[in-house]
Amino acid sequence: MNKATRNMAANKNIALVAHDNCKPDLLNWVKQNKEKLQRHFLYATGTTGHLLSNETGLAVKSLISGPMGGDQQLGALISEGKIDVMLFFWDPLNAVPHDPDVKALLRIASVWNIPVATNRATADFLFHSELIDQVLAIDVPDYEAYLSRRI
Repeated sequence: MNKATRNMAANKNIALVAHDNCKPDLLNWVKQNKEKLQRHFLYATGTTGHLLSNETGLAVKSLISGPMGGDQQLGALISEGKIDVMLFFWDPLNAVPHDPDVKALLRIASVWNIPVATNRATADFLFHSELIDQVLAIDVPDYEAYLSRRI
């Protein structure tokens, strides 16, 4: 597939997701990075979003719970170019019933070339990068060209 360029604004749309065992770690990370996160637009799957909003006072657009379809809602936002960065603190040692949804979410994030952190160390690298607060051009699939191609 051909590539197109999408510009991420300086104020990013950031998705926050965490498996149950990782919610406390994500909450602590968000509290430590609250000042920087306030400059961005935050989205989260249901339970995580409500937890983060209640505990930090940050404005978080909460989708429905991940197992109930929130992972898929988030994937749709990514494919629409509405999410720029995803922090998904997932538990690789604990299987979840909606594991196919989790894999699909990680796959769609890769297809649309957005930065993804699956653990605290990677989230720290992303948020300590100067790029997090800058306009950034990324290559994405040229879906319009794909649709208009001759078959």
